[in-house]
Amino acid sequence: MADSGSTRQIWIVFWILFVLTTVEVLLGIFKPAFMLDNAVIGVSLLNHTFIILTIIKAYYIVGTFMHLGHEEKSLQISIVAPMWVLIPYLLFILLCEASFHGAIG
Repeated sequence: MADSGSTRQIWIVFWILFVLTTVEVLLGIFKPAFMLDNAVIGVSLLNHTFIILTIIKAYYIVGTFMHLGHEEKSLQISIVAPMWVLIPYLLFILLCEASFHGAIG
């Protein structure tokens, strides 16, 4: 039988993920004009918000459902730190290459 503390933790994470997903869906449906009009690094503020919310959700999923939350801090950092370096790097490459308009031929 599950420990009541761990069940409580899973429900807390469930509600956090539910709220974050609801915010993402509502932002996707209503698309606030101020978030679409403002751009940072050539990408709308709305897209940056989606990226940040998705990274937060990934952190909670890895920490809870992959049982990383109860490990030593050094192990947590060694697994999560590459995500904080690799994802922004890949996004930077994607955004730079997507805005490149080179002549063909």
